[in-house]
Amino acid sequence: MEDHYQHIAHIIRNRRTTKPAAMNGQRVPDEQVWQLLALADWAPTHGHTEPWRFIVYAGPKVKVFCEAHADLYLQETLPDQYHESKYEKLLHMGDQASHVLVAYMQRGNLPKIPALEEIAATSCAIQNLLLGATALGIASYWGSGGMAYHPAMKTMLQLREEDVVLGILYLGYSDKPQSDGKRQIPLDEKVVWQE
Repeated sequence: MEDHYQHIAHIIRNRRTTKPAAMNGQRVPDEQVWQLLALADWAPTHGHTEPWRFIVYAGPKVKVFCEAHADLYLQETLPDQYHESKYEKLLHMGDQASHVLVAYMQRGNLPKIPALEEIAATSCAIQNLLLGATALGIASYWGSGGMAYHPAMKTMLQLREEDVVLGILYLGYSDKPQSDGKRQIPLDEKVVWQE
């Protein structure tokens, strides 16, 4: 059992965020993306609602999504708040990524389960996917910028009003060495232990 713990602890401690620009453009096999989605599907879920949903963009569809994302920013941003550099960043965000996934919570039909729990379950599914990516040597980035949380994104994706986009995931490979992990606050300052 100790070996199992050490293996999973190693994966958790070595998961890192890799910005899409640091990816190298090499294609992740679709089968491995399906493996990651299968891990996501084992997240905890209250009432078995399984609220996590993923829209996967692969191959030429990555560029199509990035263009649509940038255009959404252009259309929905007031002129005095618009920045050409942000438009260009969104337009080219996936240039070196293999796959782009939009992760969202689809609100279930059990209103007694708070939306917060459905969001938490979907976040756990995302974490499962990111840990699986680390185990397979796949670089990942969980992005929340651009128009990810804007109501227009839900419209573009044809989601319902009660659904919640939790981020845009970029997957690929990177040649850059991983940085060392760090935590700013000591663990004992985050825990109140009572006996």
